[in-house]
Amino acid sequence: MDELPTRLIVLAAGFALGFVFGAAVQRSRYCTMGAISDVVLMGDSRRARAAALSVAIALIGSQALEALGLADLSKSIYRTPLLGWAGAIIGGTAFGFGMVLAGGCGSRILVRAGAGNLKSLIAVIVVAIVALMTLRGLIASVRRPFEQATQIDLRGLGARSQGLADILSAGGLSLGIWQALLTLAIGGGLVLWALASPALRRDRPLWIGAVLVGLVIPGSWAVTSWGARDPFEQLSVAGLSFVAPIGEALQYLMFFTGASLGFGAASVAGVLAGSFAAAMATREFRLEGFRDTPDLLRHIAGGALMGSGGVLALGCTIGQGLSGFSTLALSSFIAVSAIVAGAVLAIRWIEARA
Repeated sequence: MDELPTRLIVLAAGFALGFVFGAAVQRSRYCTMGAISDVVLMGDSRRARAAALSVAIALIGSQALEALGLADLSKSIYRTPLLGWAGAIIGGTAFGFGMVLAGGCGSRILVRAGAGNLKSLIAVIVVAIVALMTLRGLIASVRRPFEQATQIDLRGLGARSQGLADILSAGGLSLGIWQALLTLAIGGGLVLWALASPALRRDRPLWIGAVLVGLVIPGSWAVTSWGARDPFEQLSVAGLSFVAPIGEALQYLMFFTGASLGFGAASVAGVLAGSFAAAMATREFRLEGFRDTPDLLRHIAGGALMGSGGVLALGCTIGQGLSGFSTLALSSFIAVSAIVAGAVLAIRWIEARA
């Protein structure tokens, strides 16, 4: 029997990783937007600590794979020498505001759509359309010159990339030492803070879900790094993300003969399948529609902000918050801060209007 093509193996792995992610999020109620609202409105940090645990596992696992030569994070979109600080701030803030309006980030609305939530399905479709417009359509004509005008080339400052270890190693200690120190300090600190909560330790579904979500990230780096080594295939090194890939999945469905299915789109399909399977297994699948017209408009607006903001920021709460963060890219720290700020702003805005 002939060997399976590398692309097919990578796509199958993307679907499998997405399936695990979707099932874990559906079963555990893991949600970044919910974590932020819990802290802001109720002072409950349990889901925020679960998110921190995911970040730590993603960071430690990804850095370990890179140290072992099993993942090449330097080829990811996050480790370029061009620091898009303005896009990270503006796009991240827009995404954070939008995810509150839509009732969840890109990954969460995918999971809810898989479990029968028609409101989230509409938001997913809007995210896909606006993401494509921002990537290659009408909005791209404004985005591209904006990015070119605001990017900072860190090579002029002596750094090979925007990875924190690269930036710090330009002043003394070796790259490897800085990567180890940063991983231990940030990853270890997040683990300690997360597990210091008795409430999280008692919530077994939530912390197990957080662990699985975190493990999916180094898994994605490993499989795409392996695929990118094939000289006969044009495959990219990629982590899990859910804005541009949602748009690419829609494009593939619409223009099957003229589009190429990639790792990201395969993972999107996996998330939908995983959340559907988990919802059916626990008898939680149910169709849910909009309450009224304002509810519809909020989801459309939220999806539009996430679609454009996620592309501008080079990722969402998973793309930048987990995949990007795991590479120790400076733009990821900026984007995540902006996403949190945008979400808090939206929560306060909704609270003031209530």
